[in-house]
Amino acid sequence: MDRHSVAHIHAEYQGEVGTYSIPDGVLLAGNLPQNKHKLVVAWIEIHQDDLLADWELAVNGQKPFPIKGLDQ
Repeated sequence: MDRHSVAHIHAEYQGEVGTYSIPDGVLLAGNLPQNKHKLVVAWIEIHQDDLLADWELAVNGQKPFPIKGLDQ
């Protein structure tokens, strides 16, 4: 399966990167500290509709809209 066939995000914390599925918040690759992992999963749940809409834009070659991150 092509790794870009699953809607996902990349989350970074202190040089560590985790790749998370947007539909269900599952960690697909990488690793983040447990407390940061929980924050990312909650953030995905809160912003899921916006993330999926941005994913569709991105895969169709369009610029996604900004979504406020955890560090903002």
